[in-house]
Amino acid sequence: MAQTVPQDLKYTKDHEWVRREGDELVIGITFFAQEQLGDVVYVELPEVGAEVQAGQPFGVVESTKAVSELFAPASGKVVARNDELVDAPEKVNQDPYGVAWMIRIAPSNLAELDALLDAAAYQKYVEEQQ
Repeated sequence: MAQTVPQDLKYTKDHEWVRREGDELVIGITFFAQEQLGDVVYVELPEVGAEVQAGQPFGVVESTKAVSELFAPASGKVVARNDELVDAPEKVNQDPYGVAWMIRIAPSNLAELDALLDAAAYQKYVEEQQ
């Protein structure tokens, strides 16, 4: 199934996306990631106030096929987490770029975003993975 890659996001090679909203970054997983995982049955996210480091695991997504770590695209402090996903993990499959955002962070170094892939580079990367 072809999925458009939202142009306004930045991406990691671990299939996380990040969107800047004011002074915060919103982080989730991509359509490709949820498609590879299959039916998501469990999501584990860090507590508000936790520090995340770029490139380091910050949570876990479990599906009927696999358990995958989530990797932070940028460093910062968690200011919100999407607790809806704990009760309804299937939302990750339904709307990975919308209601299924994972965490919001107050970034400690916005320059880290420069190292991420733009939509075109991510699309090319995904096509090479298939």
